[in-house]
Parts: sequence; C-alpha cells; structure tokens
Amino acid sequence: QVQLVESGGGLVQAGGSLRLSCAASGRTARFYLMGWFRQAPGKEREFVAAVDWRGFSTYYADSVKGRFTISRDNAKNTQYLQMNSLKPEDTAVYYCAADSRYTIWPPPTDFGSWGQGTQVTVSL
Repeated sequence: QVQLVESGGGLVQAGGSLRLSCAASGRTARFYLMGWFRQAPGKEREFVAAVDWRGFSTYYADSVKGRFTISRDNAKNTQYLQMNSLKPEDTAVYYCAADSRYTIWPPPTDFGSWGQGTQVTVSL
C-alpha cells in the first residue's frame, strides 16, 4: 500500500479553477493506478477521474469531461487534478486514491489506498 496526502482544495467562485495535488509515499507508488473520487453532503462517493501508471491513459466521469484534467509526475510520485469551469455541483470532499492493480483498465472503483480528503467548495 501507499500513503496519500492531498492538497489544493478551497473556496472558488463558479467558473473558476483549482488544482488538487496528491503526494504518494512508497517506493512502488509510480506503478500504481491513481485516481480521484468525491463525496458531496448526503451523497455517495463517486468516481471522478483516473490515470494509468504510465500517465498515458486517462478516464473521466461524464460529469467532468472537458472540464477536469488528471495527470501525474512519477518522478515526484504526485498526481494532479486540474479543475476548470467549476460549478456549484462540484462542491464535495475530493479524495485521492491509488491501486496496485495497474493492469486493470478501465480502472476499478474499489481502489485500495485513500487519502484523507480535501474540501472543494464552489460558490455562485
């Protein structure tokens, strides 16, 4: 398993942008699938985006396609989520996730390692 620490959440107006970062520790972290999930108040956690271990393939929820971009820098063991054109409905706690089953694609939804979460609030 790897340990994950998110940063970059905050309050932004609708139409604005934020970039989330997630630092992974562990010498095999670069070989893990990585992804982002979110959970809004009163709702179940949902998949947002994932990137394969090489950073070549990405996968997005329909609700964020064209607005969010996931990427990773294996030299830094860090993944990112660039969020543009934010909407109030994007308000949620965002969780970084990683999984050692790097051969599975499209990615699974039951990732094995999770960060503590970072709050993103989008105001009107």
